[in-house]
Amino acid sequence: MTRKQTIRHPLLRLGALAVGLGLGGTALAQQETPATDTVMPVIRARAAAEPTGKETAQATTTRIGKGQQELRDVPQSVTVVTERLIDDRNLDTLKDVLRNTAGISFLAAEGGEEDIRLRGFSLQASGDIFIDGLRDPAFYERDSFNWDRLEVLRGSASMLFGRGSTGGAVNQVSKLPRLFQANEVAVTLGSGNHVRGTADLNIVTGDNAALRINAMAHQADNYGAKTDKAGIAPSFRWGIGTANEFLVSLYHLDNDNGIHYGLPWLQGEMLPGLDGKSYYGMASDVALGTASYATFGHVWRLADRSELRTVLRRSAFTRDQRASAVRIAPGAMQPGGTAVTLDNFGEGVVLRRSNGNGVQAKVQDLDTLALQSDYDTRFVAWGMKHSVQAGLDFNTDSFVGFAAANPASGPITKPNTTVGTPNDGAWIDESLRVINKNRDFESDALGLYVQDLLQVAPDWKLLAGLRWDRFEGNYRTYSTAAADLGQLTAERGRTDSLPSHRFGLLYQPTPLHSYHLSYGTSFNTSGDAYQYDALGSNTPPEKSRNFELGAKLDSASGDATLRLALFHSTKYNERNRDEDTVNAINYVLSGQRHAAGLEVDVAGRITPAWEVFVSYAWIPDAEVDEASSVLGTTLIGEVEGQRPGLTPLHSGTAWSTYQLTRQLRLGGGLNFRSSMKPQQSTIEAPGYVTADLMAEYDLGPVLFRLNLNNVTDTYYADMLYRGHYIPGKPREVQFTTAVKF
Repeated sequence: MTRKQTIRHPLLRLGALAVGLGLGGTALAQQETPATDTVMPVIRARAAAEPTGKETAQATTTRIGKGQQELRDVPQSVTVVTERLIDDRNLDTLKDVLRNTAGISFLAAEGGEEDIRLRGFSLQASGDIFIDGLRDPAFYERDSFNWDRLEVLRGSASMLFGRGSTGGAVNQVSKLPRLFQANEVAVTLGSGNHVRGTADLNIVTGDNAALRINAMAHQADNYGAKTDKAGIAPSFRWGIGTANEFLVSLYHLDNDNGIHYGLPWLQGEMLPGLDGKSYYGMASDVALGTASYATFGHVWRLADRSELRTVLRRSAFTRDQRASAVRIAPGAMQPGGTAVTLDNFGEGVVLRRSNGNGVQAKVQDLDTLALQSDYDTRFVAWGMKHSVQAGLDFNTDSFVGFAAANPASGPITKPNTTVGTPNDGAWIDESLRVINKNRDFESDALGLYVQDLLQVAPDWKLLAGLRWDRFEGNYRTYSTAAADLGQLTAERGRTDSLPSHRFGLLYQPTPLHSYHLSYGTSFNTSGDAYQYDALGSNTPPEKSRNFELGAKLDSASGDATLRLALFHSTKYNERNRDEDTVNAINYVLSGQRHAAGLEVDVAGRITPAWEVFVSYAWIPDAEVDEASSVLGTTLIGEVEGQRPGLTPLHSGTAWSTYQLTRQLRLGGGLNFRSSMKPQQSTIEAPGYVTADLMAEYDLGPVLFRLNLNNVTDTYYADMLYRGHYIPGKPREVQFTTAVKF
């Protein structure tokens, strides 16, 4: 199999132009010596002292809203998981971290195409995951080793990010070089032959320059679905806190993991008598992948509290996934020749893998080029203080998909197994499969935005933002038949241009209290998933809106924050089949669904020794309001009048630690979710509660931490699909030794 990708060149020239403009600012700034002398020492001191996410579970600022802002000035719900919480609970992946925020659920789809839902709306399939504000669109197992924090923005946000963000957006904030010497190496050993090593090295190389290197290696057998990955992320920042600050960073992650495709439902129930260790896939099932990107950033600071930030990123992703869809074999293949029911389910039940010879494969390449430039300034005009942000971003993506087929010699048969023999070590040679390109997708996206936060009165602020987006996609399919291999079979494309809005009103009677009312819009194009079908290429974007009434309240000491929000999110232009067309073969934007509820976050120190993090979502009102009257469902099979799948009534997490002595700190917490249904299914997965414990002993240069996760070894359905579910992790013990120097 040959994988070759090219990124088209018009945006490369635009990227060079924008970076050139940023560098041009360097020369101008160098001529403004008095301004630099006056302002920059203050900024440099602040840069040297700025807190890291490792010090507290509380966050007071964010960059998810285009430029650094106080969280109290963002009229929208934002949950921040800092490195402190990530370390406390040993959260190694994106899904692990998101399980520690409210309103999150997970889809386990065909071919292992996992998706993340927020308030019941898709995140990953619509490209709503970001790294430092730039889109991170690929499907891969993201690791936390290079994160300072994870930010979850809730509700429509196309004004900030362009297409997507019906439910919200997730921003991975990378660790940056800082102006202090700090190094840490940690090793974690645990259940399932878990071995993980990380290194975080921060080296000051000059008065305003520093190098940081983060690295990770991780292996575990996980009772069958192995983990084998490694990553490295060096970054160099110079001119820190001066008029011209630069960043060059590289990132590479290599995944050679197994894959747990899931377990089948039986009469609408989870398979009885099993646990989180139950794995019936093949030893040859793999999820191979790489994620690599290079980033160049420049900040030009002006003397009038203005700055221009420009970031250019080039990324490349590969994916080669081979899975086994485990299903209960027909009655004729069972002992005694009878169909399996909940009453006769036992260790002798025969399980098939992909019907014996099926191909559950995802082989893909994706190249991206992203350029973003944001200008932030503050001034007084017409008697009001203004904080204005304006900017542009370009994105160009090139996706190639491949089909995996059985060889000409015949199907590759996957052996059956039984319930009583999990992780039986069965293996087939997946390299025998024939891999041929069957589709590609190229897209260009341009966005322009402006936003103003006005101080209209001493206690009142008004936010107004407008963005315009243009998205152009071209999709081609190719024959994989031997007679006309590689020949173009279809070509489709479309271009969409549309605006997005964001409005907010803030009331801040004291420095500790902030109340907000906000409205925002978002849209999803037919090409968000890097393909067009015959109908989707003729269908305009779906549209959504979000209303929110909320508050951010700090404790008297400022060491803890309570966030409350009432929200109502609606996708009011959802794709449906045309009820007036014979056989319902066209799409129309006639569907609608909504979710409304309450979210609560608490983060910070209640006392100097007692620290908490709580995130809870209650969604009592969620419904598919309109669907096709011909089919009675939406395109994804949701029934009109019913609650959408993957939208639990209750979900959340609670974590608390207490510093008993200078060295000893104890912690514990819960993760919970009420019952919910998969998409397009009447199956109801039961709710669950899991408990975790932690003990940490810190000697200064050496730290020891013991984690006991899922204390009661609860067996629950974590990720759902109409045909199967993926169970949550079983009880596990992990012991970490960290050395700081």
